[in-house]
Amino acid sequence: MRIGLISDTHIPSFGRELWPQVYEAFRGMDLIMHAGDLYIPAVLDWLAEVAPVVAVSGNGDYVSWKNGKEVLDPRLPETQLLEIEGLRIGLIHQLEPESPLFGTWERTIEHYFGEPPDVIVAGHTHVEEIRTHEGVLLVNPGSPTLPHNRQPRLGTVGFLEIEGGRARPSLLQLS
Repeated sequence: MRIGLISDTHIPSFGRELWPQVYEAFRGMDLIMHAGDLYIPAVLDWLAEVAPVVAVSGNGDYVSWKNGKEVLDPRLPETQLLEIEGLRIGLIHQLEPESPLFGTWERTIEHYFGEPPDVIVAGHTHVEEIRTHEGVLLVNPGSPTLPHNRQPRLGTVGFLEIEGGRARPSLLQLS
């Protein structure tokens, strides 16, 4: 199974729509996971034209980002936990192991996922990263629109290739 990973699209703050390169990168994916900060839920509809989408809300997800109203879209829970080919994959917007929200990494994981998933896909930092923390594969696809929280330009997306109960992550700089 091939999964496209995306986060922090910030539409319409950065622009009216996603770069065409995002859709090109995700063609042929079996699933797309969006790790929050869409700003408008329509982003899910646009991505769903390429592949099925699961998503979570981010700290910036508002129906009207100027009025500060929270998104009331049922497709945007705080977290998601999927089981794919025997792997537990958690999806959350913000999860930083060095500064866990509930005091310790263990308590934070228990709060959001029950027990540690095999893989966690998160965003928030706009910085692409693949690493392992306490046996959990962490993947942050960065931002395709505002990489490293700088000026709007082509950024990054990620991928998870799931095969034989193993996850192989990768990142792509859009061009």
